[in-house]
Amino acid sequence: MLRGAALAAVLLAWGSTAQAQTMRPFGTFRQWHGETRLTARLEYAAGLLRVAPGSGSQLYRMDLSYDDSRYVPISDFDQQSGSVVLGLKPEGQGGVRVVSREQLRQTATVAFSPRVDLSLALALGATETDVELGGLSVSNLAVKTGASRAVIRFSQPNGTRCGLAAISAGAAEVSLLGLGNSRCDEIEFEGGVGKVFLDFSGTWSSSSRVEVKMAVGELTLRLPRTVGVRMRMDKFLASFEPVGLVRRGEWFESRNYGSTDRHLNLDLTAAMGGVNVEWVK
Repeated sequence: MLRGAALAAVLLAWGSTAQAQTMRPFGTFRQWHGETRLTARLEYAAGLLRVAPGSGSQLYRMDLSYDDSRYVPISDFDQQSGSVVLGLKPEGQGGVRVVSREQLRQTATVAFSPRVDLSLALALGATETDVELGGLSVSNLAVKTGASRAVIRFSQPNGTRCGLAAISAGAAEVSLLGLGNSRCDEIEFEGGVGKVFLDFSGTWSSSSRVEVKMAVGELTLRLPRTVGVRMRMDKFLASFEPVGLVRRGEWFESRNYGSTDRHLNLDLTAAMGGVNVEWVK
């Protein structure tokens, strides 16, 4: 009886704490003053996050709804270097602790100007993230995710040439969509445990080199028939069916590889799991 009463008291205290949590709004922005470049780092510890093109009149904007008992907003612009750090970090040094559903109601919307060349870095914790980069001019992209679910898309052609897109994921579910629109010379993806979808559809204006490393999980590649595809596969216990590809030495190639001037060159390393291939026009 005493043990049951003690448990009830703990649950009652936890419920009171959860109900006492309040979500505080926070907003920050900077007007566009003719800048041509912006280096942006977005650090987001937990919650829902959406990134998208914004108004041409604003260099950047962030709107938050967050748990002020556990998290602190980040907004730090350096005019001299043309850089900004935005996001949400844990209060103190305790790190991220998911203790109630209330905490997961945190939301953030971040927008960047389509008028600037954007070098963007994302550091994501326990998040559900939707990133729309179509309509922006992304010169470099770096993404590091923890235990998250992330969708990153280029629904329109990138407004500038991208040197490198580097994505690192822990125990995550990640989808990269419209990579043919990214105009990235190089794409690097490194995954720990999870499910990964790499969609290379889009308007290809140049060739791209892609390196993918997967530890444990499922990898799906959506490949365009209009581009010459060459793939090298290094697998341990991973399954792989090279559908639509012809083996030439250590490489697998599409039949049109030698007759096209735009190429997708993939170097894959998979330890355990499966690699699936889909084709689109």
